[in-house]
Order: sequence, then C-alpha cells, then structure tokens
Amino acid sequence: MSMSITELERALRALRLSGMTATLQVRALQVASHEMDFIEAFSALVQDELDRRRSRLLERRFALCGLPERKDLKDFDWSYNPRVPKREVLELATLKFIEAREGALLIGPPGVGKSHIAKALAQLAVQRGYKVLYREAHVLLEEITEARELGEIRKYRAQLKAAELLVIDDLFLRRLPPSAGEELADVLMGRYEKLSTILTSNRPVDDWPKLLGDVVIVTPLLDRLMHHGHLLKFEGKSWRLREAAARVAKRTHSA
Repeated sequence: MSMSITELERALRALRLSGMTATLQVRALQVASHEMDFIEAFSALVQDELDRRRSRLLERRFALCGLPERKDLKDFDWSYNPRVPKREVLELATLKFIEAREGALLIGPPGVGKSHIAKALAQLAVQRGYKVLYREAHVLLEEITEARELGEIRKYRAQLKAAELLVIDDLFLRRLPPSAGEELADVLMGRYEKLSTILTSNRPVDDWPKLLGDVVIVTPLLDRLMHHGHLLKFEGKSWRLREAAARVAKRTHSA
C-alpha cells in the first residue's frame, strides 16, 4: 500500500529525518514534472537531510564554543588600518597553526581589531570542525575560581583540554585577581605544544610581569607563548572611535 505525501511526512518525522520532511513535497513535484527521475530525487532528499544535519551540528558547535557574536574576515576593513598585520592574519586563517599545535599572541591598543580577528579565526575553526572554546580573560579566570570553590577544577581543566583551539580575549582589559598569573600560566603551560591558543591583549609584553605580579611565573609563560607561536602586533586607528563618531554624526544629522 502506497503512502500519501502527508503520511510520508509523518513517517519521516517519526524517523527524525527533518531535512527530508522539509523538502519532500518539492522533490515529489520535481519528479511529477519530469525535472528529476526517482534516483535523482531520492539523492537530493538524502543530501537535504545531510545539509540539515550539518547545519544543526554547526549551530550546536557555535553555541558550545562561547562566541558572543560571529565575526568574519571578509567584513574586516583592511584599508581603515593599513598597519594591521594582514599577511600574518591571513596565514593564521589557513588554520595550519592548529594542526601544528601552535599559539598566537595578538598585541595592540584598544579598538584596532584584535578581538574581531580572534573571533573570526575562532568562527573559521568551528566551521572547519575543530573544537573551539572562546572566553574573555576575566571570565576565564572567574570560571577557574568558581570551579576551584565548587571542587570541580579537574572537570573544568578537562573542558579546556578538550578544546583544540582556546581563545582568551582582552587580557588586562579589566583588573585581574592576585592569582591571575599563576592560573593563566597553568592553563597555557598545560596546552604548550599540545593544543593551540589565541591570546589577545592591549598591553605590551614588557608590562606583563608588573601586571601579573610574579616575574618567576611570567618569564616561562612568555617563553612558551613565543616558542612555537605567532606574535602579531596591531597598530593604527581605533574602530570604536570611528563607530562612535559615526553615531554622533548620525544623531546630529537626524536632529
């Protein structure tokens, strides 16, 4: 006994084949109008299901990685800041550094695009199937402290080690706790030559010992960041100032 389209859709939903369910009527119409034969239409239905599953998997990966927003390299205005290290950024965008288990340190004043680039690289890595974890530096340290207080530090360390790429954004943007240097060193040394890390900061490396408060810890930490790593220095005009000026101009024009 043959099924109606409605019955087929119900059966496909029961089998959790939502991709096929969504396009079944279109594929049936293509067969009926002789645009496709049965095998072509069935192949298309299977591809529809695979596409839906890939899309949902990608959405889950984005949700789990912690990226607050999606950034794309194609949206970056290289002409606004010609002194941004474009060649080095595009080389990182090949993601070969993840396979090589290398790190990257993006240094420069606020607003020049470091976080945009870091988030764009994280987004690329998610799309390529890598396990990615993004955290602002102060959030990462807060989570480590909370995990220690709850007796779940091993579980949290396992979560960090599961990430093939860890992005620690905006180090020193906020005042850090006294234990920051030790905690940061513990994270980065645990990933050294094993997993990749991108770290962004608005403070020059020479300031780190003073800011982290322990030269004994900071010196080996910086050694590991620079060894098997990429140092990208960002300079130029602030995107935030440009955006603020644009908002002021828009309000003035509206008034």
